[in-house]
Amino acid sequence: MNKVNHDGIIALEQPFVKVPFEQLKKTFRTSQKYYEKELAHLGSSLGDLVAKTNADKVTPEEASKSIEAMVTRLQNLKRKLADVKAEETLFTTRSKIRLDHLNELTTITTVDSPEFKRWNRVRLDRVLVDYLLRRGFTETAGKVATEAGIEQMVDVELFAQASRVEEALQRHSCSECLQWCSDNKSNLRKMKSTLEFNLRLQEYIELVRARRMTEAIAYVRKHLTSWAETHLREIQQAMGLMAFPPETQCAPYKKLYDSNRWHTLILQFRTDNFALCSLPSQPLLSITLQAGLSALKTPQCLHPEQRNIHCPVCAADTLGVLAEKLPLSHHVNSTIVCRISGAIMNWDNPPMALENGQVYSFNALQDMAAKNNGKITCPRTGLVCEMSQLKKVFIS
Repeated sequence: MNKVNHDGIIALEQPFVKVPFEQLKKTFRTSQKYYEKELAHLGSSLGDLVAKTNADKVTPEEASKSIEAMVTRLQNLKRKLADVKAEETLFTTRSKIRLDHLNELTTITTVDSPEFKRWNRVRLDRVLVDYLLRRGFTETAGKVATEAGIEQMVDVELFAQASRVEEALQRHSCSECLQWCSDNKSNLRKMKSTLEFNLRLQEYIELVRARRMTEAIAYVRKHLTSWAETHLREIQQAMGLMAFPPETQCAPYKKLYDSNRWHTLILQFRTDNFALCSLPSQPLLSITLQAGLSALKTPQCLHPEQRNIHCPVCAADTLGVLAEKLPLSHHVNSTIVCRISGAIMNWDNPPMALENGQVYSFNALQDMAAKNNGKITCPRTGLVCEMSQLKKVFIS
């Protein structure tokens, strides 16, 4: 019973390792594209210069300027690659630290050991920081991570960037999110994401809302026609929006003018961002709590009169809300719990029946009698009796 469930814990930790790995891959792909683009440009410029020199079509001054321009581009490339190297080193170091942290768990065998308690404390700090980041408390999360010394085990920068994009969308600005789409264009295409189209459509809607029709038409030609193959119907409907004012009551166009579309864009960005970074849609805190609550949930938890004072699932105003839609736990053998003390009833603490049929544990009733001059009061019906009137219950 006291053994550490390594497999169960590791199963919840996949994003913990995968996030820096995905960031490392993204950094490598970005740098590779930039590197290839710059080398191709330099090769082309050098080829043109050689050809003009051989044909005596370039003056020494022009050749010097051309070479200086190429040197400048090479220096910019060097600085860019240095920045990329720093990022790659960061993500590589972060991956190693996280793998070492998980590897430490494999050397721990019992949950009662001091090593497991220390490891679990670090894990709890990680889970809390993740929850704070997802709720938008980026500054608080950063301070908690710093004080706990787990900066390399959490993804503050990732959520800070996402927070800036979401804040821009809340201000009804698509620019930051469109830049994010551009930076992740290939991956979003593989995911068949419609986020960029919806952002472009929203910018068009805002132009129509402002009755800037000429600009709206030009915007459609520049940014929406390329989506016609997959979103022709939406584009056609959007073009019809020009014939309706923002206060229209015509359902299809009223829906396009609805300001709630901005909230939908935020949710879509959040979903796509989590998918790109291999992050679960829910905080790890919620996932972990749900796993534990599901293991505790029984049919009795659904009835207020059967409430156990020590059961978190029975707390309808707190964790019970989180457990409401969770499946019931699987128990081969029933466990009977006293409604007074919350203790399990067994041979050492047998169930005792009152004259009204209510059953409580012997220890709880004995304590009640000792505090009330030998009298026992049923907490459910108010019946008063003595210990001598109780009957021991045997469960077959």
